[in-house]
Amino acid sequence: MRLYTIVSMPDKKPTSYDDAGVSIERGSELVERLKARLKGTARPGVMGGIGGFGGLFDIASLGYREPVLVAGTDGVGTKLKLAVATGRHDTIGIDLVAMCVNDLLVQGAEPLFFLDYYVCESLDVDVAESVIAGIARGCEIAACALIGGETAEHPGAFPPGEYDLAGFCVGVVEKSRLVNGESVADGDAVIALASSGPHANGYSLIRRLLKQTGTTLRDGFGDGTFADVLLQPTLIYVRPVRELLSRLTIKGMAHITGGGVIENLPRVLPEGTAAEIDLSAWDLPDIFLWLQEAGSLDAWELFRTFNCGVGYAVIVADSDAQAAVDDLNAAGQTAWRLGRIRKRRKDEAQVVLTE
Repeated sequence: MRLYTIVSMPDKKPTSYDDAGVSIERGSELVERLKARLKGTARPGVMGGIGGFGGLFDIASLGYREPVLVAGTDGVGTKLKLAVATGRHDTIGIDLVAMCVNDLLVQGAEPLFFLDYYVCESLDVDVAESVIAGIARGCEIAACALIGGETAEHPGAFPPGEYDLAGFCVGVVEKSRLVNGESVADGDAVIALASSGPHANGYSLIRRLLKQTGTTLRDGFGDGTFADVLLQPTLIYVRPVRELLSRLTIKGMAHITGGGVIENLPRVLPEGTAAEIDLSAWDLPDIFLWLQEAGSLDAWELFRTFNCGVGYAVIVADSDAQAAVDDLNAAGQTAWRLGRIRKRRKDEAQVVLTE
């Protein structure tokens, strides 16, 4: 490798990476602040510490006989815009973890480890620490280790104060315990687990409707403000659903994200079956009633855009339905019988809304 001799020019100021808008010192400070939080997410299988070029995880230590790895990645969409607008950065990381681990859970997987990607125009260490502390909290809730990540400054690529997030998660499931929907059949029951709000989907439309109606995030809604409702973090269903998996047979599951019940339930339904959803089985949360009225949305558009109060769904034999509801409610969830699986009629959608 050839090294060049730098000749000092008295009348010329040396250029540094800081001059380009990237601070190595701020990045190092953030890593030091976060080390203790990341250690708090440790779980069996984690090897080594933070700061290496890659996170290490010993899957052999977990005792699986035929382990199948399940991987997923996601973001939180334009919900980030609300976090930035309100200066509330402490829960958006929980959303990020939830969007990833709930997807893995659909296959019956146990989330093992998580990595995040945080990118901004110029690193505000306090904001980044708050965001990543939320990610660590989400990992604790999911019993998933946060074993690393990447923080990047991209000067000129973002408006000042804004940032973006991505999450990456790996889980494992015993091959014989994979949940894939293949055994779902006519007569099975669909059980709903309540959401905490819109979760992290539909926010481009939400933001449009706020603007269209002249509504601000500071305006009152229910017992708080629109910001309080719309920034509620996505629920993480890992612990209660995995406990349910240990007690009875779950035939299929769906994480109700973008596309709502209408688009997500069919992803786990066999050909020739349809899910009949009973709209009278629960009361639509107020925020979705507001969105429906503000946008003059018909029921089909509402239910294929938002979760409408259903954050997750499990499909069980009808004989296990009441036990599933009781177990989930005992675990602190709000659960109810959402509908049933039946044979699909010709030219019929795979999700049918009934009252």
